[in-house]
Amino acid sequence: MASPVSPINPYTPLSTAPSSSTNSNSTSVFSSYLGRFSKWRAELGLPNPGSVENLQKEVKATHLTNYAFDGGRADLTKSMSMNPLFQVTHSFALGSQTMAPSYNFGAIYATENVFLQGGVDHDGNVNARVNQGWSNGHVSKAQAQLSQTPGHNLLQLEQDYNGQDFNLNLKAVNPWPTDLTGIFVGSYLQSITKNFACGTEWVLQRPTPSTSELVATYLAKYTSTDKSWIATAQLQPAGILQATYWQKLSEKVDFAADLQLVATPMRRDAVATLGAKYDLRLSTFRAQLDSTGKVSALLEQRFTPTFAFLMSGEIDHFKNSAKVGVGVMIESSALSPEEMEMQMQQMQMQQLSPPQ
Repeated sequence: MASPVSPINPYTPLSTAPSSSTNSNSTSVFSSYLGRFSKWRAELGLPNPGSVENLQKEVKATHLTNYAFDGGRADLTKSMSMNPLFQVTHSFALGSQTMAPSYNFGAIYATENVFLQGGVDHDGNVNARVNQGWSNGHVSKAQAQLSQTPGHNLLQLEQDYNGQDFNLNLKAVNPWPTDLTGIFVGSYLQSITKNFACGTEWVLQRPTPSTSELVATYLAKYTSTDKSWIATAQLQPAGILQATYWQKLSEKVDFAADLQLVATPMRRDAVATLGAKYDLRLSTFRAQLDSTGKVSALLEQRFTPTFAFLMSGEIDHFKNSAKVGVGVMIESSALSPEEMEMQMQQMQMQQLSPPQ
C-alpha cells in the first residue's frame, strides 16, 4: 500500500535554489565579459593621458605666467636631508607694483609616498598642503589656507586616480556637509588612441543651499608619437574656448602658443600668447608676446649650483608701462651635487601639480 502524500503547507516558502543559480550565472557571465573587456583594453596598450589639472603643463612651464615678477625678490633655501627630503626656505619680496612687501617661511618634507608643504607669512597667514600616495595609482590631496582676511580661508580635498589609460579626479573646495554647500569638481580624461585623449570636467557651485550652478567643460589632447608636440583644447558650451600648442624644437628649445576666445552674449574677446624657453648650459631664458601688447622676458642665470640670479621684465606697449624685477636664489646644503640632483627629481615626482 502506497504511503499517503503529505499535503503542501501554503505558508511554507518555496525553495530559492533556482533563483540563486540564475543570479550566480548572471554574475559569472558579467564577470566574464568584464574580464574580456579589461584584457582587450590592456592589449591596446593605451597610455595614461595625465590629469586634467596638468593638461597644459608643458605650456605653463614654457610661458612666464607662473614665473614673472617685479620688484626685488630673494629665496634662501637650506636642505637638511635627502632621504627623507627636508628643506626650509625664507622668501622676501619688496618693491612690487601689484603686491605689498612680504616675507614667507616655508618647509617641504617628502618621502616616496608622502609630500608635505607648509608656509607662513609676516601677516600670520598659514598655508599647508599634503599629498598621500596609495597603491594602484591613488593619490589623496588636501590643501588648506588660514588667512587674516575674511573670506580668504580655504579647505580643498581631492582624490586622484591614475588608471592604465585614464585619469579620474574628484575635488571639493570649502565643502560643508550639513547643507552640501561649496564647490565640487569632477573630471575624467580617457585615452582613445595612443595619441588622442578626450574627457570632461564638471563644476558644481553651491554658495547657498538654494542656489547652485553647474558648468561643463569638454577637453581634448593630442600627443605626437615621438612626444615632440602636444595640442590641447578646452570648450565650454557657454562660448569659451582655450586652445594650446607646445612643441620641442630641439633639445634645449621649447615653443608654446595659447589662444583664449570668449564669445558670450555679454562679452566678445580673444587673447593669443606666444612664448619660447631656451635652456642653456647654466641658464634658462623665457620670452613671451601676447596680442594685448605685452612683451615679457625672464632670465635665470646660475653661476654656481647654489647661487642663481634672476631678472624679469615686462613692457605693455598699449598702456605705455613697464615692470622690472630682480631676484636671487641661494641654496645652502651639505649634500653632494649628485644628491642635490636626486633631491630635485624627488621633489618633482612628489609635487605632482605646482601651485598656481
